Amino acid sequence: MMIKVVNYDENWKKEYKKEEQTIKAILQDDLINSFHIGSTSVPGLKAKPIIDILLVVRDIHTLDLFSKQFEQIGYEVMGEFGIVGRRYFRKGGDNRTHQIHAFQFDNITEIERHLVFRDYLREYPDICKQYGDLKSELAEQYPNDIEGYGDGKDRFVKEIEKEAIKWYWSKR
Repeated sequence: MMIKVVNYDENWKKEYKKEEQTIKAILQDDLINSFHIGSTSVPGLKAKPIIDILLVVRDIHTLDLFSKQFEQIGYEVMGEFGIVGRRYFRKGGDNRTHQIHAFQFDNITEIERHLVFRDYLREYPDICKQYGDLKSELAEQYPNDIEGYGDGKDRFVKEIEKEAIKWYWSKR
């Protein structure tokens, strides 16, 4: 997979909404909510042009019954893929366009982690810029190495996640 980080694109919102409608038609009552997460959900943030979608479902095991439908709309079904209790789907092969991270409604820790990180970046443009610049540098340094790219972001992301969680709870 070629790693490319680009400037924010307003069309990402529309791409998310379009995919959300397709997913809602498949899952119907099994879907509780859907969120646009990840870098493409943060206005002004440089990102790999991949739409990240967070699904909150009634029963994570029931979601497995929809694997064929997800494959029919172009997704590769990856199972937990390193996070217990998650279902991960990706679309586009080496030119990935979408990723789905699905969790059962009561997996509050993982659901909040994604949403709070997104909201924190939306609230703090200086942190958002630092993150975008880091991703651009890493994409240049590791253009064909997704593990190197991810490892390079890891410390920054974990630090920001901690700050984001403190920020979130301080508003309550």
